[in-house]
Amino acid sequence: MHAHELTIGRTFGVTFDHGEDFFDTLSRFCREHGIRQGYVPSFIGAFAEAEIVGACEKLKDPNAPVWAKTYVTNVEAFGAGTLAHDPETGGILPHIHASAGLKAQDGRPSTTRRTRTRSS
Repeated sequence: MHAHELTIGRTFGVTFDHGEDFFDTLSRFCREHGIRQGYVPSFIGAFAEAEIVGACEKLKDPNAPVWAKTYVTNVEAFGAGTLAHDPETGGILPHIHASAGLKAQDGRPSTTRRTRTRSS
């Protein structure tokens, strides 16, 4: 086990407007507020569309990253993640995981890492 005491710095609450891209808006917010690292303890929201990473078929190598994308629409999501600094661009590298209910399929759940989203 490894442990380190954390000192929490600035704390923000952010609301995305209808139609905004989640990652673009999050990146802009971080740039405007000088945020280079952090974590998203939780979020809840609705997305008009999203690209999520995951696989339905058996994985050839279960230890390898999965990059296959699935496009979904009209989802309700709950998630969390981290924000890391990208020294090459000066921006952030968000790493977000979410559980989403697909509205068109009776709220069928899906848990995954998201790659692109637009708020509904």
